Amino acid sequence: MKSPLSAILGPRLAAIVARARALGPIPMAVVDAAEEHVLAGAIEAAASGLIQPTLVGQRRSIEALWQEQRLAGEPFPIIEADSQVDAAEKAVAEVLAGRAQALMKGWIHTDILMHPVLAHLRAGRRVSHVFVAELATYHKLLFVTDAAINIEPDLATKAAIVQNAVDLARLLGIERPKVAALSAVEVVQPTIRSTIDAACLSKMAERGQIAHAFVDGPLAFDNAISKEAARIKQIDSPVAGDVDILLAPDLAAGNILAKDLEYLAKATLAGVVVGATVPIVLPSRSDPPAARLASCAVALLVGREWDRVAGGAPA
Repeated sequence: MKSPLSAILGPRLAAIVARARALGPIPMAVVDAAEEHVLAGAIEAAASGLIQPTLVGQRRSIEALWQEQRLAGEPFPIIEADSQVDAAEKAVAEVLAGRAQALMKGWIHTDILMHPVLAHLRAGRRVSHVFVAELATYHKLLFVTDAAINIEPDLATKAAIVQNAVDLARLLGIERPKVAALSAVEVVQPTIRSTIDAACLSKMAERGQIAHAFVDGPLAFDNAISKEAARIKQIDSPVAGDVDILLAPDLAAGNILAKDLEYLAKATLAGVVVGATVPIVLPSRSDPPAARLASCAVALLVGREWDRVAGGAPA
């Protein structure tokens, strides 16, 4: 018997999964699916009522893997693809034809998957990635962005990344998210570009250029996450110690931060790419079942309910 969600997820992510499951599964193309961890993730999400998978990849390899794992029944629908490039293009074609409403990265490299996505599935907003983290050591969900797509974002790109994350947080029930624009220090230093960007983002939020959010920065990680650290450093901020969204200064910092939370602080991370016409799940091969389930749940909610908070296509 499968473990109940409460046994593998914290209460906040379990609530998201339950909410998503109530909407019914979303058709999802799994891109380059001929790998055991990829297939296991698709099976788990389908069994949990979150997705209806279509597997894109080498049919012979997928069917052999299905037999090796002694899985009951026939494999999910399979679309033959003879390379990663072919798999990405055919998965995007499924979206364009209306047969898929979400994508999941399989064994394919992220850049190969994103090439046809950016060519054919743009939605008028910046494409960015958001992690939703649940930690036993923090009092609410914590969002980290961008850790997977935008390498060295400029100010305009950071503003778009923040808005995407804010809209996702609102979709998940946070009416006015608190955003910390992170840097190494909490004062503006002209020699550190991320501090200038952070200060500009704070003012942009005050003037309504970033909607539905409190944004403060620059903030170092300690005073973003800890009221006591902020008090000691004499930082008066509604964000400090109660932050919802951590904006990383660049992809490397965001990726390191997210993985630190996962491996050292034992966070469960649900991740989704927003900004295309459909949500995209970018799991790692090492992701545990809980992270895969939660990621699919967040993607389902983005695919079905984005218009309610953001309008237009999913951000």
